[in-house]
Amino acid sequence: MANSPLIERFLRYVKIDTQSSETSGKHPSTSRQKNLAKLLVSELKEMGVADVDYDEEHCYVYASIPGNKPMKAIGFIAHMDTSPAVSDTDVKPRFIESYDDSDPYLKTADFPELKKHIGETLIATDTRTLLGADDKAGVAEIMNLVEYYMQHSEVPHRPIAIAFTPDEEIGEGSEFFDLARFHAGEAYTVDGGDFGIVEYENFNAAAATVKIRGKSVHPGSAKNLMINASVVAAEFNALLPADERPETTEMYEGFYMLEKMSGSVEEAELIYIIRDHDREKFEARKAFIESCAATLNERYGEGTVSVELRDQYYNMASIMKDHMELIDRAYTVIRELGDEPQSLPIRGGTDGATLTWRGLPCPNLCTGGYNYHSRYEFASVPEMEKSAKLLIGLARA
Repeated sequence: MANSPLIERFLRYVKIDTQSSETSGKHPSTSRQKNLAKLLVSELKEMGVADVDYDEEHCYVYASIPGNKPMKAIGFIAHMDTSPAVSDTDVKPRFIESYDDSDPYLKTADFPELKKHIGETLIATDTRTLLGADDKAGVAEIMNLVEYYMQHSEVPHRPIAIAFTPDEEIGEGSEFFDLARFHAGEAYTVDGGDFGIVEYENFNAAAATVKIRGKSVHPGSAKNLMINASVVAAEFNALLPADERPETTEMYEGFYMLEKMSGSVEEAELIYIIRDHDREKFEARKAFIESCAATLNERYGEGTVSVELRDQYYNMASIMKDHMELIDRAYTVIRELGDEPQSLPIRGGTDGATLTWRGLPCPNLCTGGYNYHSRYEFASVPEMEKSAKLLIGLARA
């Protein structure tokens, strides 16, 4: 099949390894993200974009296109990195033409959302790696927008600002985002999934590190003396409600998630993420974590359990309520493209949440990608094409 320039661009980007790292401690967390950044800078200049600004140290790409109407600028942002959850080394995208549930890896029994893609062309992998539609579909769609307006200067449009960021997948995508270099006062992140969904609510998020100090004594004489840190860790986790985990919650329901655990008799560590859309409930969740530590310290002695809490990001809804024209505008264009828009709460976060709190209202748009952070990730070609048209429509004056 002949691919559109949008899809050719997407295929080119997903073959570049841009996986970020949660453990490097660097910014960007991996230097390989710069390979895609440099390619994007080159392609923008080849398109004739005059204002291209590359922050090579921190791996941010900024660019802007003058408008031909006296209107305020609109911005679009996507991230270049892919999730550390599954490898993106040597991605081999494959086409599934006219999907009919006969694919060996993507079955409607496993992924019910595939039922609405019967008959569509999908892009997936051989399941050795993730695909990288999160968020290279968004990157490709923004680049498609730039190309369109560079080739169609006669079409009335607003001034357009774009940015590509690193390290979104590890929660650091806006860490060094320079608002002064981004020439727009309002924007959209292009980092969602199903076409037609516009997101402006997300979790409040925190990380908790629970450290447990035990007391090792020979097991033959351990009665009333030994404190087994690993056993105390299991007790701590058992204090958290079993029905408030990711696998038992949906929509606006918050959770505690045990991400990692390690331990021995002398010491143990539990790492959690804490999520809730409601700010009061979020604060209560953090307080409950601390109360669990206090309970075990009463049982085993002060200093046995310590908790370190770190807020990560906050729900943008409380700020976006004053900028709902961004949502209304997206709804209008989605309806023009023949679909009915809807808004659902993000059970996660985006660069846009942090940027909104920094003063840049920034809801999230769809890209046509699915099953993110998974070797079963796929992208719908028709939905990618509609998502690209959505961006063009939002920039039109």
